[in-house]
Amino acid sequence: MGLNLEELPFRSPASLRRLSVSEFERMIAAGVFPEDEHVELLDGFLVHMTPQGPRHSGLITRLSHRLSRTLGDEYRVLVQQPLALGERSRPEPDLAVVRAEDAERLDRLPQYALLVVEVADSSAVHDRNKGAIYAHAGVSEYWLIDMKRSRIEVYQKPEDGHYTTLVTLGDGDTLSCVAVPGLSISLTELLH
Repeated sequence: MGLNLEELPFRSPASLRRLSVSEFERMIAAGVFPEDEHVELLDGFLVHMTPQGPRHSGLITRLSHRLSRTLGDEYRVLVQQPLALGERSRPEPDLAVVRAEDAERLDRLPQYALLVVEVADSSAVHDRNKGAIYAHAGVSEYWLIDMKRSRIEVYQKPEDGHYTTLVTLGDGDTLSCVAVPGLSISLTELLH
């Protein structure tokens, strides 16, 4: 499980020290990170989040609106909110669909998501690496929207820290979510 260290922007992975979630949370509480510095904890590593451009932001807004309209009261769509996935990861996916009772708790972050969506303009390799974290946490379905290629990679059936099914969809295809019954989206409508 975890990130591919060869793809991270530093030279010596052996010299790194991984953080635990409790250390990360203490850093947040102590104000170590300025409010405008966006980082997430992935497999024990602090990773800067890429700033969003208008296409990225617009697609997240479009998809979150579509998901919110389609889903019933039993679900919530989280937009760039942290998930508590294990002892070394606090990812902040672009979108996550969680059960309402998990999203509305005030004493802890959601610890499970039915669907996680990452929108990649320049971050496709990084977001593919995050898939291992989602699979290890048992997230039923993971969508990677690759804006440069106008396609969606749909990862399903997590097992032993990996997704066992990958389907790639593009223009003209319709995406039906297995993890959230009744959720179906035209990719032409979504991507253009």
